[in-house]
Amino acid sequence: MPATKPKPNGLDRPIVAQLIKYGAKANVAVYRLTNGRVGATWRIGAGWRKPVPVLLLDHVGRRSGRRFTTPLLYLADGPDLVVVASQGGLPRNPQWFHNLVASPETTVAVPGERDRAVRARVAGPEERARLWPRLVDLYADFESYQAWTDREIPVVVLEPR
Repeated sequence: MPATKPKPNGLDRPIVAQLIKYGAKANVAVYRLTNGRVGATWRIGAGWRKPVPVLLLDHVGRRSGRRFTTPLLYLADGPDLVVVASQGGLPRNPQWFHNLVASPETTVAVPGERDRAVRARVAGPEERARLWPRLVDLYADFESYQAWTDREIPVVVLEPR
């Protein structure tokens, strides 16, 4: 799938990855400290006018065995939660995606619920086609991210267990 829209210069620079990493750590800390009262909505980019819900995804490093927590935008789809492995349209999938593929049983935190047990699976082509327009409606920047990269951005469904 060829990129159809030029990516803004500098987004793939190492400093951007560091800013994302430390911004995510700060988001996790504030979210936990306030039990989701602060940090549970994304208000950057397309989220400025239309805030997007944020969950905290726990995952285990597939090589290190260490536990990590990553804040992610999500869409509620019935009992399932849906997240997008966009990584801002960078050429590679994020580490949390690879960790979930290796260890799909995990937990998430959403406002009012700290340890919801879920099982992750990658949406198949038909399910992704059904969910993608809803995800773009939720956060319009997902469409730009897909246009900036040659990879098909994975959609991950977190099913209750």
